[in-house]
Amino acid sequence: MTAPALAAAGATATATATATVTAPVVSVKPVVLPAPERGRDLRLRVSAPVTGHGLPVVLLAHGFGSSLDGYGPLADHWAAHGFVVIQPTHLDSKSVALPEDDPRRPGLWRSRVEDMKRVLDGLDLVEAAVPGLRGRPDRSRVAAAGHSFGGQTAGILLGLRVRDPATGEAEDLSDPRVKAGVLLATAGNGGDDLTPFAAQHLPWLRHPDFTHMTTPALVVAGDRDDLPFTVRGADWTADPYVLSPGRKSLLTLFGAEHFLGGISGYEAAETTDENPAHVALVQRVTLAYLRHALGVDSTDWTAARRDLAGTTHPLGRLDSK
Repeated sequence: MTAPALAAAGATATATATATVTAPVVSVKPVVLPAPERGRDLRLRVSAPVTGHGLPVVLLAHGFGSSLDGYGPLADHWAAHGFVVIQPTHLDSKSVALPEDDPRRPGLWRSRVEDMKRVLDGLDLVEAAVPGLRGRPDRSRVAAAGHSFGGQTAGILLGLRVRDPATGEAEDLSDPRVKAGVLLATAGNGGDDLTPFAAQHLPWLRHPDFTHMTTPALVVAGDRDDLPFTVRGADWTADPYVLSPGRKSLLTLFGAEHFLGGISGYEAAETTDENPAHVALVQRVTLAYLRHALGVDSTDWTAARRDLAGTTHPLGRLDSK
């Protein structure tokens, strides 16, 4: 498929600007990357400011069942503040509707990582598909972000290793093109920390190894994120910070559940703990971190670390190591 065809394959473009953004944003979907070995083409949403050059890139992996249409509060915010945000629709999306007996299901964790790498390999096509984007992204400044299952996807690109249930091997699937990560409400340790249901039905959670996840990352956890996959409680989602080496930071949101106040979308029905203040804090801290970690500017990150040190802030705490 040619680059013009990619942009024309049902793509829509919308310009948005609100009182809280610094630049209008163009958002194009679907940008379609051919992927015959995947069983269907990879569909993306690409959002970027309409002006500016040297734009850092964020690959944003959705949670289980979501799609390129999710996570507007984050994608729109990052794009309005100078980032190219690329959102793949992974094969576990409800919009894909894989049958329960589809042979691809056991390898969904791996196919997600392959999707993210396919995006990086296809950035020429992505740029050509978005009006006015060609030549403006800075491909030396790439981050991977993800929520829930998407956090594990992003983490693997940073060095997290998952034991393949089919082979028993834990390969290094990291990508040196990814310089930083943001892991939101992401699964923690496996083994005895899992519930019997998770151990049986979610084999990609059984044996994670965080000891190789050396790429810098911000982990975001809600202290009331009591998931049915672990016997430990909410602190399980802090494991990617606690168990990984290197430069890591942890934003703990007080009173937040799995959707961290509503990062998955703009509708209240999409979250169990709607809290605009939590969403605003996640927007602020993740943007500041991405700008810092990708070498854009560290001013806002320094301010966030100062404001969220200790337990005095009513909404959360920011720790670093």
